[in-house]
Amino acid sequence: MCGICGELRFDQTGSDQARIERMKNKLEQRGPDSEGSYFNGVVGLGHRRLAIIDLSNKASQPMLDENAGIALVFNGTIYNYPELREELQARGHEFKSTGDTEVILRAFAEWGADCLQRLHGMFAFAVWDANKKELLLARDRVGIKPLYFSQTGQRLLFASNTQALIHADDGIDKNIDAAALHNLFTLHAVVPAPRTILKGIRKVKPAHYMVFKDDGSVTEKRYWTLSAKRPDKQMSEQDWVDAIRASLKKSVERRVKIADVPVGVLLSGGIDSSLLVGLLAEAGAKDLKTFSVGFEDQPEEKGNEFEYSDAVARHFNTEHHRFLVPNNQVLPRLPEAFAHMAEPMFGQDAVAFYLLSEVVSKEVKVVQSGQGADEVFGGYFWYPRMHHSITQGVRRFSEHYFDRDHDEYLETVDSRFHCEDVTSKMMAELLDEVEADEYLDRVLAVDVTTLIVDDPVKRVDNMTMAWGLEARVPFLDQELIELAATMPPEMKLPNGGKHVLKEMSHGFLPDSVVNRSKAYFPMPALKYVRGEFLEFMKEILFCDAARKRGLFNPAYVEKLLKNPDDYLTRLQGSKLWHLAALELWLQQNID
Repeated sequence: MCGICGELRFDQTGSDQARIERMKNKLEQRGPDSEGSYFNGVVGLGHRRLAIIDLSNKASQPMLDENAGIALVFNGTIYNYPELREELQARGHEFKSTGDTEVILRAFAEWGADCLQRLHGMFAFAVWDANKKELLLARDRVGIKPLYFSQTGQRLLFASNTQALIHADDGIDKNIDAAALHNLFTLHAVVPAPRTILKGIRKVKPAHYMVFKDDGSVTEKRYWTLSAKRPDKQMSEQDWVDAIRASLKKSVERRVKIADVPVGVLLSGGIDSSLLVGLLAEAGAKDLKTFSVGFEDQPEEKGNEFEYSDAVARHFNTEHHRFLVPNNQVLPRLPEAFAHMAEPMFGQDAVAFYLLSEVVSKEVKVVQSGQGADEVFGGYFWYPRMHHSITQGVRRFSEHYFDRDHDEYLETVDSRFHCEDVTSKMMAELLDEVEADEYLDRVLAVDVTTLIVDDPVKRVDNMTMAWGLEARVPFLDQELIELAATMPPEMKLPNGGKHVLKEMSHGFLPDSVVNRSKAYFPMPALKYVRGEFLEFMKEILFCDAARKRGLFNPAYVEKLLKNPDDYLTRLQGSKLWHLAALELWLQQNID
């Protein structure tokens, strides 16, 4: 896991070394162990390394194959690299290192862009082909690893976060993209690729690669598509339970074996992370470290789930670490967490992941996390509502999911940012593209391949990498996703969702964990819009920078402020917080 960046000049001038250094400086926390650069005429590549596999200098980046004329910078982990290495050796390739980076380098030399079909893992990388004078940017199938870029007539810049790009070039267009703003306020901060909230910065789509030539021309290609059609073979409930368990176990095991450093688990106490712990213990993992975070209670809500995470830790005899965050630390450190967001996010548990990652990074360099299970296995309350709805078209989705309908969006923002209902149009197209047997299959496929990318997955990546901590997400394993997508809703929706996971957990996990109702990350200090939290938002929304920007309709802001608890989204998020969160990110990054 690392931070990557680079520049390709279209005007035939040399790449600016100072610009590469500025970008690397903004990536330092993603890769605190070492750094490197490569320059060759119109191209410059930069890398910050977090050493996980092959800790020697032989695995340093940028990595070159001088005979093939290619140079690589890579962020992520390839879980099947040992098998690929053997195949490439059989084809005559010689290796100087023992890690996965060189496997990508040799695979590209052997197969070109077709190597992406063979890579199993999470990745974002750039390959410069000096012979063809072209740069390839590629991103993994479900966008676990980020990759942003900025293109003008003179140059291309790319990096693992937006901050590196913003600080690399004063000429980047930092005006707000109205269509992205519509997405953001409709899909609870999700802005699907290629857009970002800023006009001058875009991101590579998951499961795609882009090829930029030195004359500025670009081509884009999708290399993987998720199908949600039923398998030809008829399967019983037990068949599904056995198949999913075997696939998840394989996913968990490969994510602990492919590392030359210890691997821990972020243990929330929910069924998802508890299954990861149990399967690792079953596989014989020794001295397994688990980590949980909790907060002070509020009168209305308990602030932690320690009773469940403690039960799992005892059951599997892990080395368990609990971290209790006092309420007086939450607000003061919220801006600090936001400073590490590549894009604005509305999930208030970002600060929880940020603070937990700070502690965990002192113990291990790699953790497994349960993100993705709800989206893959239908764990949220809105899925059965969509499944049973008789509404037609995109409204079958939007009436249960959208934070704001189009008319309210127009009421929310200044008229400068008014546009068509671009989000409904986009979602209708995404849902129609999926090969599926039932409507819910389409919804889950779009969630896994598009929506989840820019919500929990990005949040976990940003908050863990802020402390040089690699997060691995077994529930988003390619093979597990492909298997689960073919499974009927009847194996997902019963028992409050994630039926198949609960069935495999009986007798394996503590009963208290299996039988508990669905819970969400408790953050009492930020859940209730009152007191210090309300004053914090007022300061953000009424400061000079916010007034000058004039992003929001003042009448709408005043309406929310009169009684914030009355204005919640369909997913129970605070609409006032959405406004304050975006404004805070803009103040930190573009003012």
